[in-house]
Amino acid sequence: MIKNIVFDMGNVLLRYNPQVPLDLFCASEEEKETIRRELFEGPEWVQGDLGNITRAEKYEAIRARIPETMHPALKRCVYEWHVCMKPVPGAKAFCDYLKTKGYPLYVLSNASDEFYGYFPRFAPLSYFDGIVVSSDVHMIKPDRQIYAYLLERYGLLPQECLFLDDLEQNVEAARQAKMAGEVFAGNFEKIKEQYFL
Repeated sequence: MIKNIVFDMGNVLLRYNPQVPLDLFCASEEEKETIRRELFEGPEWVQGDLGNITRAEKYEAIRARIPETMHPALKRCVYEWHVCMKPVPGAKAFCDYLKTKGYPLYVLSNASDEFYGYFPRFAPLSYFDGIVVSSDVHMIKPDRQIYAYLLERYGLLPQECLFLDDLEQNVEAARQAKMAGEVFAGNFEKIKEQYFL
């Protein structure tokens, strides 16, 4: 029986789309391609999510390997990328519905410490019954240990938890941890009908 709902943050509660800052801050397609590859798809992004490097360290490391003409755009993308993080349509209404039904809500997110600056665009931290951010615990999904950490920290039984994430590998890891899991693709109504009606 499902008693607790665990949400991923990016593309479940808040939209994560690197194309938005790239379009805003880059002057050419070459800049966009380079900064996408080196920042959003580079090793420093994961290290930030692991809490191992700061934004300044991220910028300096990437700056050293791209053309100097791209440094201003890179800096804006490093420091202002979260301009794209706006609530996913229907997410807050779905969460409000679950709260009226008495379900505790949790967040399990791969994110740097910048999370605490932009996440309140969705809801205050206190809106949720618990939040685990990867950079705080130096573990990231789909590492099974971060799911175990969430369950232990909040005293949750895995078989009583439903985990929603937009990435199949993260949902599969939750299932391996004995949680119910659904790959989220904008289908709040389907999930509501399947689990909560």
